[in-house]
Amino acid sequence: MNTGQYRWIPGEDVRAKARLTHFMQALGVQDYATLLRRSAAEPEWFWESVLRYIDFRFYTPYQRILDTSNGIERARWCVGATSNFVLNCLDRHRGTPAWSKTYLVWEGEDGRNREFTYAQFDAEVCRFANALKGLGIGKGDVVGLYMPMVPETFVAYFASMKIGAICMPLFSGFGDAPLATRLNDGAAKAVVTV
Repeated sequence: MNTGQYRWIPGEDVRAKARLTHFMQALGVQDYATLLRRSAAEPEWFWESVLRYIDFRFYTPYQRILDTSNGIERARWCVGATSNFVLNCLDRHRGTPAWSKTYLVWEGEDGRNREFTYAQFDAEVCRFANALKGLGIGKGDVVGLYMPMVPETFVAYFASMKIGAICMPLFSGFGDAPLATRLNDGAAKAVVTV
């Protein structure tokens, strides 16, 4: 039963180090209640502030952060902008000190560990993206990912995004018929699996 009480309230030392605290300080907002009220009243201000704070990058900047001219239920965000998941997670770190730092750490159920630096992970992503392009997969094509939680799953996901393809996550619990339905309905051009 929800009593409306918090189960845990962080101490001042935790709050002082929190990203939310730093974000509010950067905006000159005194407390969370004020941030919440203002974000609801001024969503354009809030989301523009978030994108600036996290240094979200665009290939083409947006002309307008929010367009509700067709109603709030049909809101359009970052109108006119183009971006890419890979730009913001990998490419932006190329040539920076982060490039040689750990990007991904994986531990298998058998206790094996694998680690990738940004540079190593990027090399795998680029290799797989080129393989997808070599198969004729490109922007707007749907790529099904039917894989367990292994590093190659993340490589396939990022590689698909890098070339502008659409990732379709698939789950082994679906069974044959639901998998076939999803692949057909989504017009998948390829399926990546182990």
